[in-house]
Amino acid sequence: MKPEEYGEKYPDHFLEQYKLYVEMADRVSQRREQSNRFYVTLLTAVASLLILVARLGVTDGVWPMVFLISGVFGMALSVVWHGNIQAYRKLDTAKFDVIGKMEEELPVAPYAYEWEQLRPHYYYISKIEQFVPALFAVLFIAPFGYGLHLMMC
Repeated sequence: MKPEEYGEKYPDHFLEQYKLYVEMADRVSQRREQSNRFYVTLLTAVASLLILVARLGVTDGVWPMVFLISGVFGMALSVVWHGNIQAYRKLDTAKFDVIGKMEEELPVAPYAYEWEQLRPHYYYISKIEQFVPALFAVLFIAPFGYGLHLMMC
């Protein structure tokens, strides 16, 4: 809607919407960070448990299946985590695009300028962020393979 169609409260309402939208974008970034912490914690706990079991030398009975299932679980969780990162990345990018568009109506565009400055580095950081779930997935191939080995012996 054009400012002249909206009325005299347009600048005030626009600024309030802008502030709210920036706050919402910040909340998405916080949720993304919490999500990453959740996956790292869960996968690290599973890996630590497997390392403890392996160090104790427990290989008989049900343990081969534990290694097998844990390996599959770790790999699957890593794939889900990677999908989560992709979704948050797209959402963050869209939100900052909208903020940039809104800032075209403001006297100063700090987020657009910041985004322009960070974009090459952000791309690199987001690539690293996507690498971590892949690394966990590769690490969980070992307990999966070890479980298969124990089952076949």
